[in-house]
Amino acid sequence: MELKRRGILIILSSPSGAGKSTLARRLMEWDPAIRFSVSATTRPPRRGEKDGREYHFISRERFLEMVEEGEMLEHAEVFGNLYGSPRGPVEEAIRAGHDVLFDIDWQGGQQIRNSALAEDVVSIFVLPPSIEELERRLRARAQDAPEVIAGRMQKSRDEISHWAEYDYVLVNHDLDRAEEEIRAIVTAERLKRSRQVGLVDFVRSLNEEFEERIHDLGA
Repeated sequence: MELKRRGILIILSSPSGAGKSTLARRLMEWDPAIRFSVSATTRPPRRGEKDGREYHFISRERFLEMVEEGEMLEHAEVFGNLYGSPRGPVEEAIRAGHDVLFDIDWQGGQQIRNSALAEDVVSIFVLPPSIEELERRLRARAQDAPEVIAGRMQKSRDEISHWAEYDYVLVNHDLDRAEEEIRAIVTAERLKRSRQVGLVDFVRSLNEEFEERIHDLGA
């Protein structure tokens, strides 16, 4: 008998430059069955973006309506646009035994941990090996002006201050090692007794089989 399980909601957070996005991509390459949570936003789609792939593009009125009706697991306003994670698709996936990955900051993670799906959450925070290395990685991107990098460093300090709110914390000294650690976390969480749907019935069937075998041996 193959046991079914309830899916898990994986929250992956880190300061910018610590490797969160790369680790999220590697995790989904390791197990393509892991689904990435597609956020909803009120901003208009950019060239090349497709509704339902990069984002669910909805009106501000509809977004606020979803928030009011409890249909958003988490939401925030960024530069005048609203972003959030629709609750329905996540609940449906978890019930079907699929894991859902969230690449979000500590604020979004906190909202989800306080939601009705709190028991399904596995939260992981990724730390850089040092602040010097974090700054080096940000500068290596060669995409931002010095003042932007300074702003990202300040935001990173705030992000790191919330490390203790997570179930697991790992230091990204090496991407391969960090990936192995995240895989181990996901594997262990999948095997938790509380997530094994039908486990009670399976053990009951084993006991019934025991009774039959003992009876036959006694006969």
